[in-house]
Amino acid sequence: MTGDTGTPVAAPLEAGTAVRLGELIVEIVSDSGEGAQKAGQALGAISAKMGNGVWTVEIIPAEIKPPARSRAGASGIRVRIGSGPMTNMGDEAGLVVALNEQVLYGRIEQRAYRPGTVVLLESKWKDDQQELIRRQYTEAVADFRARGLVVRELPLEEACLGVTSDPRVGKNMFVLGMLCRVCGRALEKAKEEVAFVFGRKGQDVIERNHRLLEAGFHFAEENVPERFEVPPAPRTTDLIVTNGNQAVGLGVMAAGMELVAMYPITPATSASHYLSGAIQKVGGVVHQAEDEIAAIGFAIGASYAGKTACTITSGPGLALKTEFVGLAVMAEVPLVIVVVQRGGPSTGLPTKVEQGDLLASLFGEPGDTPKIVMAASTLEECLLFPVTARRLAEAFRTPVIVLTDANLATGVAPFPRPQVTPDWFAPPVDQSAWDPAVEPFAWDPTTGISPRPIPGQRGGEYVLTGLAHTRRSKVAYDPDSNQRGCEARSAKLRALQSTLRPPEVYGDASGELLIVGWGSTRGAIEEAVDRARAEGLSVSSLHLRFLSPLEPGLGEIFARFAKVMTIEINYSDEPDAPAVTDENRRRAQLATLLRATTLVDIDCWSNVYGQPLQPRQIYAEIGRRLERGGN
Repeated sequence: MTGDTGTPVAAPLEAGTAVRLGELIVEIVSDSGEGAQKAGQALGAISAKMGNGVWTVEIIPAEIKPPARSRAGASGIRVRIGSGPMTNMGDEAGLVVALNEQVLYGRIEQRAYRPGTVVLLESKWKDDQQELIRRQYTEAVADFRARGLVVRELPLEEACLGVTSDPRVGKNMFVLGMLCRVCGRALEKAKEEVAFVFGRKGQDVIERNHRLLEAGFHFAEENVPERFEVPPAPRTTDLIVTNGNQAVGLGVMAAGMELVAMYPITPATSASHYLSGAIQKVGGVVHQAEDEIAAIGFAIGASYAGKTACTITSGPGLALKTEFVGLAVMAEVPLVIVVVQRGGPSTGLPTKVEQGDLLASLFGEPGDTPKIVMAASTLEECLLFPVTARRLAEAFRTPVIVLTDANLATGVAPFPRPQVTPDWFAPPVDQSAWDPAVEPFAWDPTTGISPRPIPGQRGGEYVLTGLAHTRRSKVAYDPDSNQRGCEARSAKLRALQSTLRPPEVYGDASGELLIVGWGSTRGAIEEAVDRARAEGLSVSSLHLRFLSPLEPGLGEIFARFAKVMTIEINYSDEPDAPAVTDENRRRAQLATLLRATTLVDIDCWSNVYGQPLQPRQIYAEIGRRLERGGN
């Protein structure tokens, strides 16, 4: 037998025993508001605490409250559980709980399942009062089976009524109990997690949800013949379990930043929700401004006063912040900006994933505005990069943008507990007397870096300006002053790049094909590369964390491969699309940047489906590029 992605597994020894898998992908899909995400998050947390690798992806409709029983309104969660580390959403799911048949169609349209996927389907719709719904349900079940899905029709709501008078509120915990039984999750561990999740709501709420959990567990014992086991790998280190936005919040606090100013925007908002309940414990403040412009203005003011601040946003918020980002560059005020990317343009796909803000982050402001841009590729880096960003912002007196995306923001996975050291934290504000002979912008001719006077330092007083200025911060329109200022700000990126190491190649150091990625695609790319290399294909990958400045040595690395291409989640023209030529073809954003900086003919493959990339998609593209079979 094989697992969901071809992983060899042991066949059951006798009927009724559990099938042992290397991994299992589970989905819960429902109408919005039925608690599917909370149930899936709990399943992921239980699995992680049992020692499994986990990766979760929230399924969020574009509308806040879409119509019930609509394909476009599918809401829920995907949970990938493995014996080893899980770094991405994986390919097709092996098990799905669907609370109506129409939301299941929404996921089928996104190629989420395969023949053999087990569907535990709420059956109440076959007896609905409306003839249309009864017909839709009956036709859908027949269609699902014709597609090769293994459908188990189950009266979930009826079973819940034995425990609660409002199944819509409690059905998610009933489903969690079912999945614990089917997936070999310990019931006691599940009870502990439920008590943790509902702890603030009192013992009565905990006990009611425990009853639902137990009822679902025993219902599955009697009504669901499938049972799977995904053994955990031995644990060698302490782990923490968070999503990407929580990891960003932890990183902000670990960096010693005491102020986060932001305005709510999907998918970044949950970072402020987390911080608002945690940052006060370490002496910090979350400031919710009246809009995105005010948020970054507030953060710049705090940073100018001596304590580097952070602002968190998404693409449309970054667009509103552009003028203030330019001010921070020109005035050389340290600032950390976290951008949780989503689909665009305009309000675009507010709940879907995209990597569309790279070029905006690099070049979005008027005039020449060099700044540091980093991209986290894992949940662990979501925590670590704010620490690095704060240190770089202060060392180079510049804004630092940290890019994440919706895939990282809502994804939950365990990773090693970081060992915090004192050098993570911001140093005390220097209030010693300033040497008046040192100018406010005493730019070093090689690095462009200058000492930083802090308001309140005696002798360090100067007028901050966003206008072109001299080393003494005097407004100046003469040609030489503006030229010198631009040269100094540009030199900072050269100075930083000189301290960076060339990126590591994943796989062989030379070969037929090199895939270059950035951000949250790393796990899917490396899994696809492993799969292709196991079949003898000559392919390697490289993942970039620094995008401004770019990591050094790229030209030399690219020269060792016959073909180089990027894989990204943003738009690019297909080379064989109507009227597309090599001259007019629009390429993906990293590919555009790398072609310009290395002068290497770098190709690309990308899409804007609003979904995280799956390893099978990348594996198939590798096969096409190497002119061999991929599927």
